[in-house]
Amino acid sequence: MKSEFDAIDLRILKEVQDDAGLSNVELAARVHLSPSPCLARVRALEKDGVIRRAVTLLDPERLGLTVSVFIQISLERQVERALEEFEAAIARYPEVMECYLMTGDSDYLLRVVVPDVAALEHFIVKELSKIRGVANIRSSFALKQVKYTTSLPLSQAARR
Repeated sequence: MKSEFDAIDLRILKEVQDDAGLSNVELAARVHLSPSPCLARVRALEKDGVIRRAVTLLDPERLGLTVSVFIQISLERQVERALEEFEAAIARYPEVMECYLMTGDSDYLLRVVVPDVAALEHFIVKELSKIRGVANIRSSFALKQVKYTTSLPLSQAARR
């Protein structure tokens, strides 16, 4: 696994995380390399797991997924088996966009996207509350998304 990156690697990473649909020729031009060495670097970053995959970001509002909710989950017990069971269960729900094991008042924080309040109620009552070991569920609606990015802060990445 690569832990240090030179300036060219970082330029490549910036460009591909901003637009994964770039052709290799366009990417090479933007990072001031010829196409062949550029492609070799991209392949090496993929092989090392730095570039995990390329995705297309969809607009949730245009798809009718207008309700974004943060849900805090507390479990009855915080033992390894209970954590593993919860994580396996939660991975099956496509409306759960993110799930984090937390410190503090709750055990997990979920970000859930649904079309409306009725869908959220169904998810909480018929799905989430039925996962074995769930003791407490607290939700907060996002009123407005102030910032959202999928780009990592590459200025903080390790440099060679």
